[in-house]
Amino acid sequence: MNEGAAEGEIAQEGPEGRGAVVVASNRAARGVYDDTTGPLLVDALRSWGLRTGDPVVVPDGGPVGEAIAAAVVDGVDVVLTTGGTGISPTDRTPDVTRGLLERELPGVAEALRAAGVAKGVPTAALSRGLAGVAGRTLVVNLPGSRGGVKDGIEVLAGIVPHAVEQLRGLDHSADPPPPARHPRRGGAS
Repeated sequence: MNEGAAEGEIAQEGPEGRGAVVVASNRAARGVYDDTTGPLLVDALRSWGLRTGDPVVVPDGGPVGEAIAAAVVDGVDVVLTTGGTGISPTDRTPDVTRGLLERELPGVAEALRAAGVAKGVPTAALSRGLAGVAGRTLVVNLPGSRGGVKDGIEVLAGIVPHAVEQLRGLDHSADPPPPARHPRRGGAS
C-alpha cells in the first residue's frame, strides 16, 4: 500500500480510480423486481476510493459479457458482477466472463466460496464465479444473493485496493531492491 493511503483505500496517484457494477438478473432486467445487490457493490467500490456509477442491470448471458467488455474498454479499474454464477440453466455469467479474461485469479474465487461456506452456507460451494484480469481491469463474479454479496465484500476489501495498485504498477518501488547478500560457501568469509 502506498504511504498516505488509508487501509482499504486506493492511493490516488495518477488518474482517479473507477469501478463498475454489472447485475446479471433476467427478472430484474425485465422489471419484475428491483435488484438490491448492485447498490451494495457500488457502495463498497466507492468506499475503496473508486468512482462508481449506478449498477448496470442486464439479463444473464451475452449482455453480461457485453457490459463487462464495455467497462474494460472504458478503462475502469474494477468490474464487479453479481448474479448468474450458479448451476441453473440460465446462469451464464462465468461462461461469458471467462472469454474476456487474459489471466484468471483462482485464489480470489476460491476465497469468495470459502468465506460463504465458513459462514455456514454450504451452497456457496456451488458458485462458479470467476475472478481475473482483462487488460488492466480486475473482474470478479459474485453470487446474486445479498448474503453472498456481503460476504464477498468482506473478502474483497482486503484484495481490491492492492490488486488495483498492482495493475497500475504502483505497488513496487521504481528502483529494484539490492541483491541479497549470502555468506560465501566453503571458503573464508
